[in-house]
Amino acid sequence: MGSFIAELRGGLAEMAPSRFPYLRFLAALVLGLIGGWLFWRAGLPLPWMLGPMTVCTLAALVRAPIAAPSVVRPPMSAVIGVLLGAAFTPDVIGRLDEWVISTIGLAGFVAVSGFVVVVYFRKVARFDPVTAYFSGMPGGLVEMVIVGEAKGGDGRTIALIHSARILLVVMTLPFMVQWVEGVALGARPAAGPSILDAPLSAEAWILVCGIVGTFLGHVLRLPAKVLLGPMLVSAAVHVTGVSDFQPPVEIVAGAQVVLGVTIGARFLGTPPREILRILLLSVGSTIILLSLTLAFASVVGRIMGLGTVPLILAYSPGGLAEMSLVAIAVQTEVAFVAAHHIIRIVLVMAGAAPVFALMNRKPPGTPTKP
Repeated sequence: MGSFIAELRGGLAEMAPSRFPYLRFLAALVLGLIGGWLFWRAGLPLPWMLGPMTVCTLAALVRAPIAAPSVVRPPMSAVIGVLLGAAFTPDVIGRLDEWVISTIGLAGFVAVSGFVVVVYFRKVARFDPVTAYFSGMPGGLVEMVIVGEAKGGDGRTIALIHSARILLVVMTLPFMVQWVEGVALGARPAAGPSILDAPLSAEAWILVCGIVGTFLGHVLRLPAKVLLGPMLVSAAVHVTGVSDFQPPVEIVAGAQVVLGVTIGARFLGTPPREILRILLLSVGSTIILLSLTLAFASVVGRIMGLGTVPLILAYSPGGLAEMSLVAIAVQTEVAFVAAHHIIRIVLVMAGAAPVFALMNRKPPGTPTKP
């Protein structure tokens, strides 16, 4: 409890005027909003995350006067965690027994794809072990950056690798599915109710789940505690039927903007040549991931007697919202796709750090470096 309070005090101390670059952060937010709006108007995936991240990355490359202090990221991560937890409805939980084989296949996909891509980043990209490991895990961008940095990895490299992976997968897979199914994809629906339509209780639940979840994550020492903790509390609230609230779309978009800005601002001082190299490497890793997705979907589909497309969408290392959209367009069961993406996120978030610790555990009697 004492260390938790100490962390809060440390975050508040960073808000002191002498240390908090108000104007630079405001400039970054303005650029982020512009980037999000441009991505949204262009119909690109994850517009309010990837738009601000892209624009702020470009601004960082030209050394624009922007900044994003680390203290603003944890509250936004908590909001995203609450959003992910809200996807755990009683209906989804009640049908998990029907998807045992596909869930086992998903676990195999996560393990194999993680291993292959980590080896790719170690052997081809020559990343250090920590950066290669968390760059290769098929998990979410935010949580892999948070955990990877905590373990000593290069947060900027991890962020750019996962950003490129999400962008490439989400922009490529819908057209692949459209070609296979021969259907046109519809317009993307809103991610949740408007803040004008949502009851005040929705905001209250976000606050409660965020605070209680962060504290729980700290007590249990969860990886990415400010994201996984609120996600677990939100999931418990929804599964038990205490509430079926959905975070308003404006709050979720705002959280994504701030997170995108903080990630983009990380590239301050990074040489453009290095960023280009990482982007080219991420193309190779994305090709590996999509190839493994198709392979696992084909095999598991034959075992279960399902079509390949639902499993492609369920296994693809893209975004939950985007893959659910494609599922709607091709009339595939959205709950099936959403449940597997949630399970993938939980598997990676809950397993990545412990597996990394196990892999790097020193044998008994190993001398400690002075």
